[in-house]
Amino acid sequence: MDVFEAMEKRHSVRSFDAARGVPDELVARLLRCACLAPTAGNVQPWRFVVVRDGRIKEGLAAAALGQGFVARAPVVIVVCADLESHAASYGRRGVELYSIQDTAAAVENILLAATALGLGACWVGAFREEEVASLLGLPERLRPLALIPVGYPARPGSQPRKMPPERLTTYL
Repeated sequence: MDVFEAMEKRHSVRSFDAARGVPDELVARLLRCACLAPTAGNVQPWRFVVVRDGRIKEGLAAAALGQGFVARAPVVIVVCADLESHAASYGRRGVELYSIQDTAAAVENILLAATALGLGACWVGAFREEEVASLLGLPERLRPLALIPVGYPARPGSQPRKMPPERLTTYL
């Protein structure tokens, strides 16, 4: 699948085929794609925690305001920003902006790659950061910014309707 088709087909998947796990090789491929994302100054502040442990996934679901589908995914990729890496290069702006932009680009690469590989995924941003950090034993410099449950979709889905660019764009 080319990148344009992946963009057209990508949608949030919250229901996974319980009988199919996600092979380590595919998870590794998703992470390689994440690391190809653009990053300010090539700092590459992203750090990933791959969670397969059921108990930890249950904790992530609870921290994600009770979004149970997080626990039912075969794997959850927690995308974190290493705040110290951007602080060293860009100070406060690096911590408050670039680290978020860079990890968001990595998340989008994961989502597009998952679609291209026939997997389903969902970008979960609604969660209590402190709870996730504690559950995963993250050092203070790592800020969890996204949870990405990944698995084979339980059923076909489609992308929700998007607004046309003409409605969202101003030309000067």
